[in-house]
Amino acid sequence: MNIFSKKFKFIKKKLFPFYKSKELNLFFDILEEDKTKEQKVAMFVGGCVRKYLNEYKVDDIDIATIFTPEEIKDKFKKTKEVRVIETGVEHGTLTLLIKDLKLEITTLRKDISTDGRHAEVAFTNDWREDSERRDFTINAIYMDRKGEIFDPQSGVKDLKNKIIKFIGDPHKRIEEDYLRIIRFIRFNLQYDSKIEQSTLDAIKLNLNGIKNLSKERVLQELLKILNLQNFIEINNRKDLKDIFSLVFPEFKYLNRLNKFYILKEQFKINIDFILAILLIDETNNHEYFCHKYKTSNVVKNKLELLSKCLIDKNKDKEYFSKNLKKNTYYMGKSTLFELNALSFLIDEKITLQKYTKIKQSLEKISIPKFPYDGKYLIKQGLSEGKKIGYVLEKLESMWIQNNCVLSEQSVVETIKKAK
Repeated sequence: MNIFSKKFKFIKKKLFPFYKSKELNLFFDILEEDKTKEQKVAMFVGGCVRKYLNEYKVDDIDIATIFTPEEIKDKFKKTKEVRVIETGVEHGTLTLLIKDLKLEITTLRKDISTDGRHAEVAFTNDWREDSERRDFTINAIYMDRKGEIFDPQSGVKDLKNKIIKFIGDPHKRIEEDYLRIIRFIRFNLQYDSKIEQSTLDAIKLNLNGIKNLSKERVLQELLKILNLQNFIEINNRKDLKDIFSLVFPEFKYLNRLNKFYILKEQFKINIDFILAILLIDETNNHEYFCHKYKTSNVVKNKLELLSKCLIDKNKDKEYFSKNLKKNTYYMGKSTLFELNALSFLIDEKITLQKYTKIKQSLEKISIPKFPYDGKYLIKQGLSEGKKIGYVLEKLESMWIQNNCVLSEQSVVETIKKAK
């Protein structure tokens, strides 16, 4: 991006901030009907405010409001441009769709009781009361439709100084919902924040509470951590690495990430591949992880495939040389690219030079195409039916074993035997 493009983007952000869009103006105009001058009925909160203040692109928009879900539905029921979806009415949340814009609207809340997993809440119209039930100070920054900030927990200062701080007593905040420990890891890594000793002590004392959380909630938060661009640098943060390792003991191989910086320009951060780096070994470690956290079949199958390929490669010294063609046919180039990188990260004996040489070979090779089909066999005088399938399987097996080459004589003899 040249200097003029950067300057234009900067000017555009200043002149046309996200909160001045036509869709948001329509939303606020309808919501603010009949309000008094001093009254704040709705404000932006959470990630969209953080990103705006840090001059990042704003994508997900969360809005807090004094109105209940029923009152919001009533206000928008006659507006054709706005579609209301009941995504979490029991928690005070609705999703509003205005053209292509998606808004999450949540009623101001206060906690009545908590059990470390879930909170019983009641609606309120007190903004400060709502801020006191949130996890971190940087998540309790509110902004109105004019861009004016309401910051009851001094989150702006912490955001500027890259400090992730629990609101009030860290022990109490964590005991309300133990998932906040994992969220703390994510935000701390994202903002490269220093950890205050009181926060570290509170986290260590409450680690056992994580086992009471649903595995689905834990996995969802974990995947957000693994998706961070700087997750691969977690080994540079001993304090954070220690907490992460205590929460996720299945990740025995964080040190493998130390070599990943060499490859990061070649590999877009891919969660499945990061999981493979951290989990795969000669045991069933990855299988245990998938079972424990109930991962999707896509993730499970990907880890299983790479694990099997790694075992096959370790048994076959010519996997990436003499047998490269047939392995490319079987597994596909993308799988072998990942297998080559995984081998480099796992095996200290594999040099960067060797990894690069295999990578270049993979780039040059084309996936071979099996040259025979049913029509060809019929032309050679073979009658239709089960025999064709049998002969095709036989020919393909011979073709693969011969490194994707088959003589005409071998084909003729195989067909002749089947007649």
